[in-house]
Amino acid sequence: MASALTDKLTRLVKEMRGQARITESNVTDMLREVRMALLEADVALPVVRDFIARVKEKALGQEVLGSLKPGQTLVSIVNRELAATMGEGISDINLAAQPPAIILMAGLQGAGKTTTTAKLAKHLIEKRKKKVLTVSGDVYRPAAIEQLKTVTKQAGAEWFPSTPDQKPLDIAHAALDYAKKHYFDVLLVDTAGRLAIDEALMKEIKDLHAALNPVETLFVVDAMQGQDAINTAKAFKEALPLTGIVLTKLDGDSRGGAALSVRQITGAPIKFAGVSEKLDGLEVFDAERHAGRILGMGDIVALVEQVTAGVDMEAAQKLAAKVKSGDGFDLNDFLSQIQQMKQMGGLSSLMDKLPSQLTAKAGAMDMDKAEKDIKRKEGIIQSMTPLERRKPELIKATRKKRIANGAGVHVQEVNRLLKEFEQMQGMMKKMKGGGLMKMMKKMGGMKGMGGGMPKMPF
Repeated sequence: MASALTDKLTRLVKEMRGQARITESNVTDMLREVRMALLEADVALPVVRDFIARVKEKALGQEVLGSLKPGQTLVSIVNRELAATMGEGISDINLAAQPPAIILMAGLQGAGKTTTTAKLAKHLIEKRKKKVLTVSGDVYRPAAIEQLKTVTKQAGAEWFPSTPDQKPLDIAHAALDYAKKHYFDVLLVDTAGRLAIDEALMKEIKDLHAALNPVETLFVVDAMQGQDAINTAKAFKEALPLTGIVLTKLDGDSRGGAALSVRQITGAPIKFAGVSEKLDGLEVFDAERHAGRILGMGDIVALVEQVTAGVDMEAAQKLAAKVKSGDGFDLNDFLSQIQQMKQMGGLSSLMDKLPSQLTAKAGAMDMDKAEKDIKRKEGIIQSMTPLERRKPELIKATRKKRIANGAGVHVQEVNRLLKEFEQMQGMMKKMKGGGLMKMMKKMGGMKGMGGGMPKMPF
């Protein structure tokens, strides 16, 4: 996420923190670098000018000049102003309306509007405990109607049928009538998109807005479009009273310009960010936390939320009780640990939220290779019999060959997995009784992250 911008700003942050004295000269030099980094990241020029002016004014004020640690104070100013550029704190979805609360989804074709509609439905069901109905008004692409039907079912919401021979306004009225009669809390209306702004598109969505009077009109914009994302957001803002922005494909955007520009250009708050293709890959946008990510400070709050949501607490407690009682840690438990990692969104998703100092240490690690390695380990264990998983000591040469053939790997990889399992098993034995505290003390005395620690399954 905004990796190119993060790399440049992280380097600048280190330089700023090291400044013992702040003068107009070194502030000007630093801001020149920041300006170039923002422009290269596709941030809109008016936004860059405004940001630089605000930082310069505060950087040359008494707050920095009178500080004992001026470099760190300067970093906090840049952090605060980045957050202010993207909006203040969190701007949550507004459902304060007579049910059903209508949410109109607008945006260009290919921005991820239909998938975002389902993601939002899932969010409202799980986080807000709402009964949600979705409907597609995209009569120009029959595939869009079918796609919404499929993803709505996956999200656990209800889908209202529509056909390409209907008019969008008729579809919307029928869906609203159904939502009222069946006591739905929220109606999500997915609208048609185009490849570019045109009069027909704008007239259609204006008519829909006037007929439905939605409580929220969300503009779904592809963060990877850069300057184009900003221009289309501006055009939609002029045509519709937008209440919020949803930035999609933020995980694939190496520049980050749209996230920094779209709030200031449109005046509408960023409410959500799409961070993966999965239906749970929608985050409530928090400007302060996102600013921290861009500056390489990570987002530990989001990391904790992601881990908490992904961990099967019941399974974790069972494993803890098993280890405490002295029962053997077997390959079924090892497989469970690997699958927990997958449920958390994988390595790359977790690494994205760590501070840059930590990710830099793992920089040499190929994330794609590590993800494939996790899948390979899972395949090897799943090629074993239930007895072999419970009693790994039974796995000798002929069994190893059979397992390797079943998983489509070399015997050496089976050996490697068994060795890693033995290390993990040894660590679990030390945890029995009071051994955990002793082990933690030993680990605390180690230099660096990896010294002497048993290799984990990921």
